[in-house]
Amino acid sequence: MSEETTGTPAGSRGVADLDLRPALEAVLMVVDEPATEEHLAKILERPRRQVADALRALADEYTVQGRGFELRLVAGGWRFYTRPEYAAAVEGFVLDGQQARLTQAALETLAVVAYRQPVSRGRVSAVRGVNCDGVMRTLLQRGLIEEAGTEPETGAILYTTTNYFLERMGLRGLDELPELAPFLPEAEAIEAETLEGVPSFDPDAPDSEDADDKTEL
Repeated sequence: MSEETTGTPAGSRGVADLDLRPALEAVLMVVDEPATEEHLAKILERPRRQVADALRALADEYTVQGRGFELRLVAGGWRFYTRPEYAAAVEGFVLDGQQARLTQAALETLAVVAYRQPVSRGRVSAVRGVNCDGVMRTLLQRGLIEEAGTEPETGAILYTTTNYFLERMGLRGLDELPELAPFLPEAEAIEAETLEGVPSFDPDAPDSEDADDKTEL
């Protein structure tokens, strides 16, 4: 039977004969973003339900054995992560004393985008009360936010969070963000009072406020 009739690439023949759990481990060791059950099932030539059951069994097995890593379902896919209790060991090895966390200003800006998305830079700046252009560029460079069209009324670029944001936050979707309803009235009032006074910022000009934004990595 030819490759054309089977629809199976020559390099993947025999994949269906491999032990499923070790095959999943081998693939997940090299992914750079969470792999979906559908994609894994296609690659390993197995039913999706069988792959899903094997992934959950592996995740439970690692937990029972107390491994230093875990298998998590995040942002719609599966990926290996180090366990939080061993974060100090990992940070000591990877960071080697360097500061790699987002600044307070960046975290605040990211939170505004996450809860108000899609949102423009001007509105983010209005909520925070300072020029957020530098922070927004940092978040874009880190892949935590992305452009998502323009605002019909003003033509301003709109921004949303990315799947990488969900991955880093350990969330399956935006619906898992903590509830902020008690704080929204205050945020709305702040924006209403400040939006008209927010200038049109030049994204290439140095920031005049939030000096700590310039020190983020």
